[in-house]
Amino acid sequence: MPKSELVRRGASRAVVEGSFDVGRRRDLAAALDRLGIEPEDGRLILKREVQAAGRSRAWVNGSPVTVAVLSDLGRLLVDLHGQHETQSLLREPAQRAILDAFAEADDEAAGVAEAFEERERLGAERLTIETRRSEALKRSDYLRHVAEEIGAAAPRPGELEALEDEARRLGHGEELGRTAIELADLLDGDDRAAGHALGHVARLLASLERIDARGSAGWREMLEAATLNIEELARAVRDYAEGLETDPARLVSVEARRDLLFRLDRKYGPGIDRVLAAGEEARRELALLDTADTDMAELDRAIAEIGRTFAERCKALGAKRRSAARRLGVAVSKHLGDLGMEGGTFRVALDRLDEPARHGAESVAFLCTLNPGMGERSVAKAASGGELSRVMLALKVELARHDRVPTLVFDEVDAGIGGHVADRVAEALARVAESHQVLVITHLAPIAAAGARHFIVSKGGESGVAQTDVLVAHGEDRVEEIAKMLGGALGLHANTHRSC
Repeated sequence: MPKSELVRRGASRAVVEGSFDVGRRRDLAAALDRLGIEPEDGRLILKREVQAAGRSRAWVNGSPVTVAVLSDLGRLLVDLHGQHETQSLLREPAQRAILDAFAEADDEAAGVAEAFEERERLGAERLTIETRRSEALKRSDYLRHVAEEIGAAAPRPGELEALEDEARRLGHGEELGRTAIELADLLDGDDRAAGHALGHVARLLASLERIDARGSAGWREMLEAATLNIEELARAVRDYAEGLETDPARLVSVEARRDLLFRLDRKYGPGIDRVLAAGEEARRELALLDTADTDMAELDRAIAEIGRTFAERCKALGAKRRSAARRLGVAVSKHLGDLGMEGGTFRVALDRLDEPARHGAESVAFLCTLNPGMGERSVAKAASGGELSRVMLALKVELARHDRVPTLVFDEVDAGIGGHVADRVAEALARVAESHQVLVITHLAPIAAAGARHFIVSKGGESGVAQTDVLVAHGEDRVEEIAKMLGGALGLHANTHRSC
């Protein structure tokens, strides 16, 4: 669903805000620090705004954050269990995470994953070196030719351009000399030269200055500057003419060197910089042939070492999992009986993998027997929707002391039950609420009656606009509301358990 569809028609935006007291939750401190979040007076205020145009913004304690940070923070603070969320219980990653949480093996699991990833990284590095060595071996004759050809020529950056300039000067030496001498003569030669003309200009300017010094102010400085420039230019031109070479042997040498570099440029360029880079790369690949065996031997030792570490960590994690699997199976089986599934059994099966993976050396599967006459099967095949919710509740009751998320929300966890089973479910929820804040959405009076707080959620319409109201029921109002639920009145009700 597009975010904009969350905004009521005709409204410009939708805003959701929640306040969380985390002052006594020391177990959240590290996670909050990782996200760069600091509570104010032990409290976090989360806010999200969705505009009708589709833009979304988020804040924590008034400071803007990304939606991703808000999402991560939400998972630390609230765990939602409904018909859809319970389906995660059918997947092995969720089952494995539940077992590791119960076994208090999160650090071991992280260590296994870290060692696995390091082993994979080293293996990939070794494969890269081996592949490059193989390719270099096939191309060794060509690479050696490239390195020797470029090394023998020893080109320098900018050399080709400099040679082309020099060849052009040498090839036109006589023409350049004649032109330069003619130019110099025009500047400071005979009476027709520019220098002689400037002398005549100086005399005329002196006559003007005697009559109108103010009108010709500044002209003398400009004339002197022009005279100096003419003299300097004449000297530079004559020096240039004297320095010109007309050495035919030098021209032959320059053209030969230029042709050599031009061939290298066409083969390995364009540009001498690329030619030099090609030579360096060829030498580097050839050097790989000399060092690859040593590098791979070192990597083999590192891979063997991390392999031993990985195996040891898998063994330690597996030992914790096996111990926890037995205890979790016994505990959850007992809770199943308390939740109206008498004779139901629960077992965590661990099967060794042919090849240990990132998550360890064994697969994790939740198996159960929930109905008489039915053999042990996976939770996915053995449990209906309502039964699956109760299996999840049984797990949550047992995992409550391991779960760091302070607020748990159970949506329709009572689906498909009634009578004394509802009483058992209420008792189970109350036990979870001893260490967590628990919100339960329910239609059953026994569960509603067990709550420390009772909220009535109702939906209606006003001026053609849907509206949801939440009322707190106290005293006789609460008794009356629970009586309505016993009488079968329809509605959506929520109750809150608190460990206070």
